[in-house]
Amino acid sequence: MTEDRNFDDIAHKFVKNIYGSGKGEIRQAVVWQDLESILNHLGESGPLDVLDAGGGLGQISQQIAHRGHNVTLCDLSSQMLVLAEKDIEEAGLLPQYRFIHAPAQEIAQHVDKSFDLMLFHAVMEWLADPREALNVVLSQVKPGGVASVMFYNQNGLLFKNLICGNLTHVEEGMPHRKRFKLQPQKGLQPEDVYTWIEEAGFTILGKSGVRTFHDYMKDTRTGEFTFEQVVAMEQKLCRQEPFISLGRYIHVYAQKPFEE
Repeated sequence: MTEDRNFDDIAHKFVKNIYGSGKGEIRQAVVWQDLESILNHLGESGPLDVLDAGGGLGQISQQIAHRGHNVTLCDLSSQMLVLAEKDIEEAGLLPQYRFIHAPAQEIAQHVDKSFDLMLFHAVMEWLADPREALNVVLSQVKPGGVASVMFYNQNGLLFKNLICGNLTHVEEGMPHRKRFKLQPQKGLQPEDVYTWIEEAGFTILGKSGVRTFHDYMKDTRTGEFTFEQVVAMEQKLCRQEPFISLGRYIHVYAQKPFEE
């Protein structure tokens, strides 16, 4: 990508297709399991300061706010922020939120504190320089705090194209198909992201594959299952290999060391 993606033009479509879908429900279910572990790890003796960087509607951070924590939500898209504020107000959580209209890379210019927990979910794959942005948001985490990072997995994109028989597309390097406006142009290599996090001084605590098999199921739906079974099985398999590495997204969370 040559520039960062701004969703002002398709904000309502994004909300409907990403958040209001079965895929979105699975993503929420898997990531929330991890976040419950993170919140338990951090302890909840008092309100935590949470940064939702590139947070869109803030659906995950709203669940955190429901537990009494304070959230700073920033996003490049003014339209997404309008929708987020409306949704958050309807949930009765507005007093716990601060909204910042800015790209994640500029968050340091708008805050004067560091954060116990930083969320950076499904943002990097839309950026021209994902590593730079990751380093910026990681720098906002206070010593002992945790970064929660989710990214579009290039291996999952490759595997999806392979099992669909799109071999010519794979041989051509999987160029972005413009008709898929809500699909990132390119995923990230998991080992690259893990290395970036560790080189920033963080210790990785856990990893989960997000949608490790759902997106690969045949459209014929010949098996016998319910959607609830799919969600439960995704939650069961997501933290073990090879399923982590097959996820369409990968969620990785890591802790910044305490100051000595």
